[in-house]
Amino acid sequence: MNRPIRLGVSRCLLGDKVRYDGGHKRDPFLIETLGQYVEYVPVCPEVECGLPIPREAMRLVGNPDSPRLVTQKTGIDHTARMQGWARGRLEELETEGLCGFIFKSKSPSSGMERIKVYSESGNLSGQSVGIFARMFMQRFPLLPVEEEGRLHDPQLRENFIDRIFVLRRYRDMLRSGQTLGNLVTFHTRHKLQLMAHSPELYRAMGQLVAKGKELPKEQLFRSYHEHLMQATRMKATPPKHRNVLQHIMGYFKNDLHPDEKQELMDLISQYARGIIPLIVPVTLLNHYVNKYDEFYLQDQTYLHPHPVELKLRNHA
Repeated sequence: MNRPIRLGVSRCLLGDKVRYDGGHKRDPFLIETLGQYVEYVPVCPEVECGLPIPREAMRLVGNPDSPRLVTQKTGIDHTARMQGWARGRLEELETEGLCGFIFKSKSPSSGMERIKVYSESGNLSGQSVGIFARMFMQRFPLLPVEEEGRLHDPQLRENFIDRIFVLRRYRDMLRSGQTLGNLVTFHTRHKLQLMAHSPELYRAMGQLVAKGKELPKEQLFRSYHEHLMQATRMKATPPKHRNVLQHIMGYFKNDLHPDEKQELMDLISQYARGIIPLIVPVTLLNHYVNKYDEFYLQDQTYLHPHPVELKLRNHA
């Protein structure tokens, strides 16, 4: 990947002082760690739609299924203003080549879930989605999205970053040519990674690729893309990882000594029980892949899904 992955992001998370109180919510991981591998497209719905800094705080009011964006003290309704701006901004973002978006949690404009909604009398009446976040996810339903708060969870962080790298590789494949051969190569390289997310959807994708010659090209690639993003949305859990690790181990059944097999089996078991991180058995398997020149495994993205410097597999 010669070009950085492009991600939309709530602007305050980059340290810009655009919040209602004139402050920011700078996120060190997004800037100092993930920022080394991505190019951010910052968005602040409230400022970009014309509201000042500082400004009166706002909240969601009314029906949780279609809430309004209203100032807390004066009761000014900014819903139409926000939605009108958002429609134009989404047109612009469609040309940015985004591989995902990181929203600001708890924001009435940008929060992607569990945003408090109040009744006209001021009582809590439910939960909803921020006005801009809802419109973004409706416009780009297949794009990976997360909130910075949820990215503090190691599993959710790994899953989100896993998805954006997969999507980037898929788009790179499309740029090289929308041919059945390229799709077969992509699917083959991602076999183990997809199995770690959803064995069922991996099989469904395999059936789709197998029928590739029978389907119109546009339908084939559209359906594969939908399945790909649906599969990677599923969490890669320790039991699913264990099955993939054991599958990889099977490639060395004639190469490893009994004590080496036992060591590897023990490490896989310890990972599955939460004693050691995933990086430990993966590192040993990568050693054997290189030692025995296992070409098929060398090309599997599961063993190198994202830069090791992100340390996404280092948590137990």
